[in-house]
Amino acid sequence: MGEAVVRVARRINATAEEGRDTLDLSDCKLISFPDGVFKVLRTCTDNIREITLADNEIKALPNKFFTTFVQLRELNLQGNRLTKLPDAVGDMEHLISINLSRNCLSVFPQRLTGVRTLQHIRLENNQITELPLEGLCEMPALQCVDARGNPLDVSFCLGTHTFTLLT
Repeated sequence: MGEAVVRVARRINATAEEGRDTLDLSDCKLISFPDGVFKVLRTCTDNIREITLADNEIKALPNKFFTTFVQLRELNLQGNRLTKLPDAVGDMEHLISINLSRNCLSVFPQRLTGVRTLQHIRLENNQITELPLEGLCEMPALQCVDARGNPLDVSFCLGTHTFTLLT
């Protein structure tokens, strides 16, 4: 456990001290997003464009995460235990890619359909049974939704919409 804490601290400090635009806290045995990160990175949160929290044990993210990292473009949350996303995710103005693969989602995070810049949504290997097709079709930048490995009812018609749905 001590080794994981040291790893997290080193990665956070490197991001802050070197002014990096990425924060990689993957495979750090996190069960939540460390509150201390907000304090350490308070002077450079506007510079963070990409955050990777893959392969941890995170069950939930606070609204504060999305209201703090407002310039976020890419978010990788694959391989966690998320069952939902907070409402604040819908207010992201720059997010282009989100990876929610291998989590515990049984319902599509509806607020994602409000993210007008979102191009790629990865949802592989969750427990999602339905997708909000109407909402997805109204997303102007959406190019691909990868929902393979979910127990989806795929008896629907996409018509002439331009994004790719992988099931």
